[in-house]
Amino acid sequence: MRSKQITKGFSRREVLTGTGLSALAVMLPGFEAQAAVDTAKVTIPAGPGGGWDRTGRLTMRAMQNEKLVSAVQFKNVPGGGGTIGLTEFVRTAKGDDTALLITGVIMLSSVITAKSPVTIDMATPLASLTREYVGIGVPADSPYKTIADMVRALKADPSSVTVGGSGIGSVEHLTLALMAQQNQIPLDKLNFITFSGNEYVPALVSGKIKAVMTGVSELKPLADAGRIRIIGVTSAQPLKGVNIPTLTSAGLDITVSNWRGVVGAPGMSEAAKAEWISKLDKLSKTPSWPEALAAQGLEDAYMSGDVFATFLKTENERWTKTLTQLGLVK
Repeated sequence: MRSKQITKGFSRREVLTGTGLSALAVMLPGFEAQAAVDTAKVTIPAGPGGGWDRTGRLTMRAMQNEKLVSAVQFKNVPGGGGTIGLTEFVRTAKGDDTALLITGVIMLSSVITAKSPVTIDMATPLASLTREYVGIGVPADSPYKTIADMVRALKADPSSVTVGGSGIGSVEHLTLALMAQQNQIPLDKLNFITFSGNEYVPALVSGKIKAVMTGVSELKPLADAGRIRIIGVTSAQPLKGVNIPTLTSAGLDITVSNWRGVVGAPGMSEAAKAEWISKLDKLSKTPSWPEALAAQGLEDAYMSGDVFATFLKTENERWTKTLTQLGLVK
């Protein structure tokens, strides 16, 4: 009799194939329904073609290849160094177990400098994914052959050296500010122009800006095609596979990196949070993950769950202190 009561309203096929599972879970005491996170709705807080876009699509494609998700929807929301995408995500995705947002240090610093009321800790921390270093690219015919050439131009007339990057307070902006600070160049004279995604490409190639600072993986295809030159990188040691001098080799005490990761919706259920972390953990251990990163020129920066949450808190404190010291936060 009990089995008849339990399955009332479901066909034998529905019970055997699991299509009636969620309702049965409610009826059976002590049975917790699993979060439905087989699909993902991913917000990318930048335009197509940039680092956030590539990280998000690379990760989700790898998850699909490993059968960890079946379908993915992408939405690009550019602007404000990621703060516009973050604000929309927090406003619209609350409680959605399938909603994810690609994040990173640029968003963290942009929130700090803009004093945004919407912050990354309103979302659900899941995992850090990738890391890459900032490259400095110039037009192919630029008079800046080295970092020293660019520094001399900055000293002579800071405002004449137009430099593109992802946002005010971003890791690129920080790099330029550190270059200026270490050469006694007034920060308020710098001419930093923000771009979303790869919108900087036509401006750089045409010479409308004198230089751009962005991920090396974004610059390398342009350099390989002879459209630009990369004159420096913010890594402590030379990168494998590319012949780019480090800023430290040019006498600048600058080593910074740009990490990117993923967070879940505000109010994501604990079951869904655990399931997403489990899926990302599995992905990070597959042979295809490092291969996918290497193909894009990215480093593995994987950490998840509470470790990632602690990292976010530490990064927020570090960036607040650094940006304040540089006068980028008042």
